[in-house]
Amino acid sequence: MSKTVLIATVKPFSPNARDQVVAVFEEAGYTVRVLESYAAQADLVAAVADVDAMVVRSDKVDTEVLDAAKQLKLVVRAGSGYDAIDCAAAKERGVAVMNTPGQNANAVAELAVAMMVYVARGQFNGKPGTELRGKTLGIHAFGAVGRAVFEIAKGFGMEVLAYDAFVPASDIEAAGATPVATVEELYQRSRYVSLHVPNTDQ
Repeated sequence: MSKTVLIATVKPFSPNARDQVVAVFEEAGYTVRVLESYAAQADLVAAVADVDAMVVRSDKVDTEVLDAAKQLKLVVRAGSGYDAIDCAAAKERGVAVMNTPGQNANAVAELAVAMMVYVARGQFNGKPGTELRGKTLGIHAFGAVGRAVFEIAKGFGMEVLAYDAFVPASDIEAAGATPVATVEELYQRSRYVSLHVPNTDQ
């Protein structure tokens, strides 16, 4: 009997991406069900009763969902953050939680820089704006997304500072950005700040 995987996305993947994910699971012998753009959390709760694994985006996987999913063994977050998943409750129930860090880093980075362009140009309100070239960008956290933002910002001719409590300054410097010693310094010196930090105590 094949295992069942539920792809549950209140904010769906692109059809092409979804179809590729489904094809990979089906080729491996899994039964795949898709729940997209659902109207209420109750729809997700109802859909998990007999699934063995779930793939979610920013969908809320709380105790109600976990208690309803009696066969569940794995939750995969298509992204890096676990904010919407009750990891402690999952562990208590023997459910593994995984993420996919870096997989959407470029898409997030492009959006972050696009928002900077939008602000620099006065939100396209018809009045004169300014350029990003020569402006200082501070990147708070120099992981996959932060590094991707840096690469794009270089193309705009921005000066890029970076701070990361877990990445050595030598690694930031080796990548080509300018490391700073504190968060306070990063914010004081930057015209724009791009935040890519997880929701943790640090």
